[in-house]
Amino acid sequence: MNTITTFILDVDGVLTDSSVHITPTGDMLRIMNIRDGFAMKAAIESGYNVCIISGGSNEGVRIRLRNLGLTDIYLASSNKVETFKEYTELYQINTEQVLYMGDDIPDYHVMKLVGLPTCPQDASPEIKAISNYISHKNGGKGAVRDVIEQVMRVQGKWNIYFDGKHD
Repeated sequence: MNTITTFILDVDGVLTDSSVHITPTGDMLRIMNIRDGFAMKAAIESGYNVCIISGGSNEGVRIRLRNLGLTDIYLASSNKVETFKEYTELYQINTEQVLYMGDDIPDYHVMKLVGLPTCPQDASPEIKAISNYISHKNGGKGAVRDVIEQVMRVQGKWNIYFDGKHD
């Protein structure tokens, strides 16, 4: 955890609880956890890279993430390994310094390439088997906050939020 500089996250099953509410017009609505959002914003403000790689393509998700300050948002990724390699090469990121959180089979191969593969408590058995850390929280229920806060605490960066300047 001491060397992590980059958080890469899936959306469905990680930032959401895998549920999709479908409206009569066919729109698919997702629910995201506010505390996960706070942690992503805190990570960005503290100098970490935060990237999203998702097979989904919901523009509402993109808007939410942009409002948190994320700029590296890869939606509708049909090949997460290829997207991951493009991203890490673009920013010259050492893959050993990447924490990736995924929850299901589409995340499997990219998780094998990172220094710290992680997953929510309710991830698939195959993903749990290759994860170095399994959050005690489910996807969409604080798992992202859990891993980001732990890394920032270990690196002495979480405590900046107790200095009175972020109220």
